[in-house]
Amino acid sequence: MADIKDVIEDVVDKAGRSSDRLNSVIALLVAVLATVMALFNVKDGNIVQAMAQAQARSVNAWSYFQAKSTKQSLAETILDQLTFERERGAALTPDAAALLDKKIDLYRGKVSRYESEKEDIKKEAEGYEKEYDRLNVHDDQFDIAEAGITVALAVLGIAALTRRTWLVWFALLFAGVGLASGIAGFVGADFHLDFIANLLS
Repeated sequence: MADIKDVIEDVVDKAGRSSDRLNSVIALLVAVLATVMALFNVKDGNIVQAMAQAQARSVNAWSYFQAKSTKQSLAETILDQLTFERERGAALTPDAAALLDKKIDLYRGKVSRYESEKEDIKKEAEGYEKEYDRLNVHDDQFDIAEAGITVALAVLGIAALTRRTWLVWFALLFAGVGLASGIAGFVGADFHLDFIANLLS
């Protein structure tokens, strides 16, 4: 009878020590993951701000492009009218014809200048769009990191309540995906889980 009591006490004592060790591991993992997630959130916030700036600059550049297009269209219309007047104006005095030719050259130059300026503005706007897309990849990486680490923290909470070691390993799987994605976003690497990003967007 004493042997059974000793065995039971020994099992309970080992279970208590094992449980304390499991809770210590879970607490350490939660602290590390929460700290890493906080750092990822700060970096992601900066990326979101940069994305907003790139998007605003792109919108401004395209608006400027539209304004140049409108000016070019007006200059082309005036050029067409002046050219028509020149071709039709057989009764023009030499001074009037010279003045008209001067105006035609002026508006021809404006049309050419607006076309050139539009190309520069278009390249600038497209550059801002590319920058936005580049930053969006890293934003997706941090979204995946946050999702993975959040699920890991939830599973660790369940592991602490149920005292199931396999749940800790399951949580580490999610944490690993989250950490890999977040570190890639932090250092600017190309690691990107498209299927998860598409699922979350």
